[in-house]
Order: sequence, then structure tokens, then C-alpha cells
Amino acid sequence: MSMNFEDCAKVREGFPRPFPNTPANVTEQLRLNGKVVVVTGAADGIGLAVATAMAEAGGNVALWYNTNTAAVDRAQDLVNEHGVKAAAYKVDVSDVNQVQETLQTVVKDFGKIDVFVANAVDGVVFAAKYAGEIFKKQGFGNLIITSSMSAHIVNVPTDQPVYNASKAFITHFGKSLAREWREFARVNIVSPGFFDTKMGASPLAINEAYRMSAFGRQGHVKEIKGLYLYLASDASTYMTGSDILIDGGYVLP
Repeated sequence: MSMNFEDCAKVREGFPRPFPNTPANVTEQLRLNGKVVVVTGAADGIGLAVATAMAEAGGNVALWYNTNTAAVDRAQDLVNEHGVKAAAYKVDVSDVNQVQETLQTVVKDFGKIDVFVANAVDGVVFAAKYAGEIFKKQGFGNLIITSSMSAHIVNVPTDQPVYNASKAFITHFGKSLAREWREFARVNIVSPGFFDTKMGASPLAINEAYRMSAFGRQGHVKEIKGLYLYLASDASTYMTGSDILIDGGYVLP
């Protein structure tokens, strides 16, 4: 039911809400000391870059992988290089039971989950369902979804209508969750363009990235780490429901 002008002018009970109890110093805001971050698709590419960024900032990291066992060694590397707690978990994120069970295992191993980065192509809905239950029980949480610039454009020259539409769904799904979870968690979306990963490695993708990007090149995965760190950190506590393009200007008119 809509409100009249008089009702809109009244201060509603419980408002304004308090500011978060976070550091004022921005470098301290960007630290993840004591936080636990789950990253799916973390064996290589953007997922590995994100997991590394979280550890570099002091976060403890659970690296989820399906078939690429390199994640096991990468987790140990993060422990050795950054002095954080890290472990790899084999999970098929398209299997709802595995997602639920592995989330419970991570909570048992790490004590909580502060941030869940849904980076794998599949399983975002399952991950959100069960991570959301944990966030609600904890009273806090932060979901970051990897979508794509293809959610914003009919990506050419490759004909991929199903992929484009699925990414548009994921993006709007994240925005909708941000509203639904407003009492206990933040949700934001990252929409990358072409980066130097296996997914962007075909000659067609590379040449199109050179032509369409304002910078005339693909992105390097090190160039996306800071964005995920910002969204995972206390530097972004007033941000939810945002979809951030990081595509080198690819989708510009």
C-alpha cells in the first residue's frame, strides 16, 4: 500500500539505523583479518586471483574446485605465503547436496563464513540458498556474484543467447537478493569482460577484445583483484545490489 505525503514525512520507528562499527582509516577498512571467505571456481583464472587477493589482505580462504586439483596446492601456497588459514574443497556446485554439505563443513572448519564469492559458472542459486541460510543465522554476511558483461549486451561475434540470458538472470537474481537479505547481508555483482583466462583464450575472443576494448587488450587477472577485495571488505559497507562492469570499456557505445 502506498504512503501519503504526511506519512512519508514522519520518522518511522527504528530509523535512522546506526552506522557500522568499522575503521575510519581506509587501509584498515580494506584488511580482511579474521574474516572467512569462500571462493568457488578457485583453482585458476579469476577465482584463483580472487582467493589470492583475499589472502593477501589477511583473510582466511576456502577454495572450492570441481575437477582441477591444482586448488589443493594453491591453498597451501596461500598458507605459506600469507600466514592465513586456507583449505581446498572438492565440490560440484551444480549438486545441491554437495553445496549444502560443504558449506556446513566450511563453517565447522573455519567457525563462520563472512563472504561467499559465487564465481563458478554454475551453482549460483544453490550457493545463495545455503550461504544465505548461514548468513541469516549469523546475522551477517556478504555475497559477491560473478556475472558477465554479456548480461548487458548481445555479445558478438559469438552467438551465445543462452549464456547471455543466463548472465542477465544471475545479475537480476543478485539485485533481488540484495533487497530480500537487507536485514542481514549485502549482495553485489561483478560483470567482467575478457580477461587472460582459459575462458577468454580463444583467438576469436582475444582479437575481439583487442578491437572492442577501449584499451586495445584483454584484462589481466591482477586488475580485477582489487574490485573483489573492495566488495568483500569494510570499505564497501554502504553498497548492496550493485552490478559493476569491469570490461575495459568493451560495452561502451
